[in-house]
Formats: sequence, structure tokens, C-alpha cells
Amino acid sequence: MSSFSFTVIGHWGAYPGPGEACSCYLLQASGTSILLDCGSGSLSLLQRILPLSEIDAVVLSHYHADHIADLGCLQYAARIDMDLGRRKKPLKIYGHTEDPGFAALSYLEFALGEAYGPESELRIGPFSLGFAATAHPEPCYATRVSCGGASLVYTGDTGALPSLAPFARGTDLLVCETSLYDEYRGRIPGHMCAGEAGALAREAGAGMLLATHLPHFGEHPVLLRQASAAFGGRTALASLYWKMEL
Repeated sequence: MSSFSFTVIGHWGAYPGPGEACSCYLLQASGTSILLDCGSGSLSLLQRILPLSEIDAVVLSHYHADHIADLGCLQYAARIDMDLGRRKKPLKIYGHTEDPGFAALSYLEFALGEAYGPESELRIGPFSLGFAATAHPEPCYATRVSCGGASLVYTGDTGALPSLAPFARGTDLLVCETSLYDEYRGRIPGHMCAGEAGALAREAGAGMLLATHLPHFGEHPVLLRQASAAFGGRTALASLYWKMEL
């Protein structure tokens, strides 16, 4: 029996592809539902899986638009659902305090912003979440999620960073930003190429690599080959509603 499920809602960097969404991932276990990021286009797609009133919490890596663009609409949904009695408790939204964007996480009594930091250990239902700073022009945090005997690590946005391998050590699933092809290594600060994502998965001893935050150019099968070659293990590209039971 699995400990929790992980579903990709959005996987694009910068802006969503047609009919799809930017960064957003759904965690579910024992009646608890959590979003990791809430990027552009995600709410429309999310409602094909569950009502917005069933989202208990959102955990944000950082405050760039492709990771939070749908958050304001989710706050409005929380208000409507509480007014109609479909939601019993305010929506919890977790973020770091190293950016003024934290102030926008709370919305009247309907959404409550909560702070995390590098030393934080959050408990949300059956989930435990820990955090590590990444290499990004704006403050950003990777998240390690544990539930039962399973774990995943979501890198958020980051350049190659040695400290991420110990943070992700032994995780069952590494959900890793893969914004660039190998020939563009280092061209965009704060983002990894496929080979760097694969190397992180290898160094961490991850059970599987899921490449995400994908680029809007080039041929994605090339991205997959580059990441897989550097990792040497099971590798996949994130796609709409890609799901794994951990």
C-alpha cells in the first residue's frame, strides 16, 4: 500500500503551454491534499481531479509568477467556499519571509500565511516537510516531503548546488527543475540543465528522477536523454497528470 500520491498539475517554466500550466504539484494522503506551488493555469486543471475546497494547504517555493500566479484566485475560491459552507477551515499558505511577497499570502480570514525557513519542520496532516535554500536570483527553497516510509524532494528553481545532494539523499522521487539543454549549461542563472539535474539525482541516490519546469524550445526527448544519461537511473519528463504512488 502506498504512503501518498503525487500528481503533476503544471510542469512548464515561465508560462504555460496551450491547455496546460506552470509549476503545480498535488500531494494526497489520508484525506489531506497539499499543493506544491500554484503556477499559472493550475486551478483550472486541478478541478478535474478534486474541488478547490479540498485543498488543505499550499507550500510555495518562491514568489515568481510562474509559481504563484493562480494563488490569488485560490484565495478567492477559499472565500466563496467558506461562505457557502463547503470549506470549514481557512486555507493555509506556507512561504518564506525573505521576500515582500510573503505579505500577500494571507487574505482576510479565508487564507492564512504561515512562515517556514531552512530549519523548519512542518506537519500537515500525515506529511512532514523540510526545506533547503536553493541557488536562485530570488530567495527560493527546495522541499523534502515525507509520509509513512516514502519521500520526495522538489527542488523549486535552482542552479547546480552541492548542498542539494545531501538534502535529497535517498529520496524515492526527485522532482527536479530541468530548464535547459546541456549545451545551454550556465546560460540562465538559477536554473539547471538536464545533465546537472541527472547528476544531482545520481549524487543523491534518488530512486527516480522527474524532470520538470520544462523549456519552451528544443526537443524534449533530447532533454530526457541528457538527464537520463547523467543519472543512470529511472528518468521521466513531467507531463499533465503524471502520477506516482509512493
